[in-house]
Amino acid sequence: MEILPAIDLRGGKCVRLLQGDYDRETVFSDDPPAMARHWESLGATRLHVVDLDGAKEGAPRNLAVVRDICAAVSIPVQLGGGMRDVSIARQALGAGVDRVIVGTAVLDPGAATEFVTSLGDRVVAGIDARDGFVAVRGWLDTTEIRAVALAKKLVALGMRWIVFTDIQSDGMLKGTNIPALKNMVESVDASVIASGGITTIDDLRAARDAGAAGAIVGRALYTGSLDLKEALNALC
Repeated sequence: MEILPAIDLRGGKCVRLLQGDYDRETVFSDDPPAMARHWESLGATRLHVVDLDGAKEGAPRNLAVVRDICAAVSIPVQLGGGMRDVSIARQALGAGVDRVIVGTAVLDPGAATEFVTSLGDRVVAGIDARDGFVAVRGWLDTTEIRAVALAKKLVALGMRWIVFTDIQSDGMLKGTNIPALKNMVESVDASVIASGGITTIDDLRAARDAGAAGAIVGRALYTGSLDLKEALNALC
């Protein structure tokens, strides 16, 4: 299972939010490229970057910083936040990212199909859930759509990668929602990357045992609750 350090961008800085709440922000670095190099130096094989401004506003707002991050490391970078159409996603790919994560836009089957047709395996469905229901627009709005139901539809359209985030676990350092993750993994024929709440090596092992292809880790790495090198060694 791949471990992906998270770099969340807001106003050009590396931050973390609690449960996606923009009013509960902690700034961890004003030099995201340096942070990216740090995670790579510890053994990361891929980075997970989110443009929080883009997620909220509907279009990427930190592409210049993303470009700098991609130039600073030799490992692949995946980017989410504001990927509302294929042309915007192509801009992100042009900035150097390896994969784009599409959230709000995949609610539209036509848009989801266009993403898959145009970008193939370079597009990832970002499914963020609050109490099992899909949340969109940077988690500001919760829909009446079940996360697993959406995932099944997207996989039927050709999506092969899913980043599944349990919002209530995110940033809380209390572990991830393993039952929800396992349900997602067992419900779809796709590679599922777990996100939200992963704090310890045991959490990572639990995500791996639930069938996750990868796990995104954020706040736990920044606070020192989890050591990336130790985690990589423990899971190898």
